Amino acid sequence: MTKDRRDQASRPLDARMLRALAHPLRMRMLELLQADGPATATGLGKRVSESSGTTSWHLRLLAEAGLVEEDSERGNKRERWWRSVQKSTRMRAADFINDPDLAAPLDMFLRSVIEQRYQAESQFASEVAQWMDQWHDHAVFTDARLSLTPEEAAAMSAEVDAVIDRYRRDTRPGDHNVIAHWSAFPRQAQPEKPDTATSD
Repeated sequence: MTKDRRDQASRPLDARMLRALAHPLRMRMLELLQADGPATATGLGKRVSESSGTTSWHLRLLAEAGLVEEDSERGNKRERWWRSVQKSTRMRAADFINDPDLAAPLDMFLRSVIEQRYQAESQFASEVAQWMDQWHDHAVFTDARLSLTPEEAAAMSAEVDAVIDRYRRDTRPGDHNVIAHWSAFPRQAQPEKPDTATSD
């Protein structure tokens, strides 16, 4: 029996998908479908403050790229429902960095990912009081600065991904929708140089 594509926890992006996601609105719509489940173009339009015609057009582009599909189990001739094909996507910059035609889509995608993370964390910060009964010492925002080789950083990321995969499971009663953000990237050090000027 063929495995349902929706069973895929994560799919790597290809060039076609990257081009489709090189748009903040399409990124936001896909995020909503992955986080909250199937929706109509009208429902998505209300959540992203766009017309149903606009969201319908963007949904078709996402479908052409293989990122969403029509939910045949819902809707009718007047109302089409859409669902994400996968629970999440993953991207390796190395797959696209040497293609000059993908430079702009890659830049837009990465910036949209960063903006989505900022929005999600800002939303939690604005709602923190309502979560404190159950999440007062469980929500974590960690910033670590390490000295690593590229190979060590890759190994660390693989270990973190393995930990996250261990916690993937179907939703159970009492669960909350939890976002786990993870990134590891280099920063160019800019140490202050000592003042070599002699004083009188």
